[in-house]
Amino acid sequence: MNENEQKIYDLIKKNAYISQQEMANALELSRPSVANLISGLVKKGYIRGKAYVLNDLKQIVCVGGANLDRKVYVKDSIQLGTSNPIHSTKNAGGVARNIAENLGRLGMDATLLTVSGSDSEWNYIAEQSLPYMNLEDVTHFSKATTGSYTAVLDDTGGLVLGLADMDVFDLMIPEWIQQHVSLLQQAKCILADLNCPKDTLQFLCKFAKSRDIPLILVAVSAPKMKHIPDTLDGLNWMITNLDESNAFFNCDLTPTEAVEKWLALGVENVVITKGKEGAVVGNKAEEIYHVPAIETREIIDVTGAGDAFSAAVAYAWLEGKSLIDITKAGIANATKTLQSDYTVRRNLTALQLQEDMEELS
Repeated sequence: MNENEQKIYDLIKKNAYISQQEMANALELSRPSVANLISGLVKKGYIRGKAYVLNDLKQIVCVGGANLDRKVYVKDSIQLGTSNPIHSTKNAGGVARNIAENLGRLGMDATLLTVSGSDSEWNYIAEQSLPYMNLEDVTHFSKATTGSYTAVLDDTGGLVLGLADMDVFDLMIPEWIQQHVSLLQQAKCILADLNCPKDTLQFLCKFAKSRDIPLILVAVSAPKMKHIPDTLDGLNWMITNLDESNAFFNCDLTPTEAVEKWLALGVENVVITKGKEGAVVGNKAEEIYHVPAIETREIIDVTGAGDAFSAAVAYAWLEGKSLIDITKAGIANATKTLQSDYTVRRNLTALQLQEDMEELS
């Protein structure tokens, strides 16, 4: 056992019914970190019973993509057909994974439900993710390659080209998700991105509605809007940008019109983003609101800003905030992420997000 495993072992030995959150508080670790340490102790044979999980808070289960993000920064103006000077970085990425990390940093219990290869790329992702989320239910396929996304960014930080190797996510079929029903039925909330196949998302919509479990869908790109389930009645949140909504409805809409169309399909709450023009949010019980964007003079990297927005929206909603404050939280988190070198900004906490909202309001 390493030092932290020994501390966990000693705490459980003293109180077999101690919750993971109590252990996290005692050791000044995140709850997902404690969960993964316990999983290691179980695999090593030090722990046989699982009484300690009885008091745990329900988790937000994030279903969807986890991949390796490679970012290639072109130092000068891009010239096609020749070599361009660059520098590059890599980070753990993927929409569901990024959202789970944001939520973990905000102090919420997050579990990632995804698929991967059994390779060095996944090992890197796991190492970066473990402190912020539970990875016990990730499925590893020996003949698959962990998803990867390569973003080519110009000298202003804008995306020039995105290259996605995401075939592994085709394995997230309904039979796969059904293997995790025991986890899903205990969830405080399910959040799924559109990397999941359509049939899987249809299963989740039906499953969540039948058990009255909150469900949030997060769009990832215009092409993957074809994964939207046929029936959205009872879906708690749809989070999408205007281009994605236009692709789904096959017409040019204003953000307000897009919100109205989603609501007409049975979605309870909708938020549509439109870059520098901010976001429009609404539901059937209230009017539709426009929340302006925050002027950002310096953009370091656009990657991860949309995921930061979605995570903050989910967080603020689960905290019982108003529609306007929910959207402001999303905009504040996205804005600060634009100014960060990282896909998920390193200084994010619940207190920091509140301060950011006050600073940027």
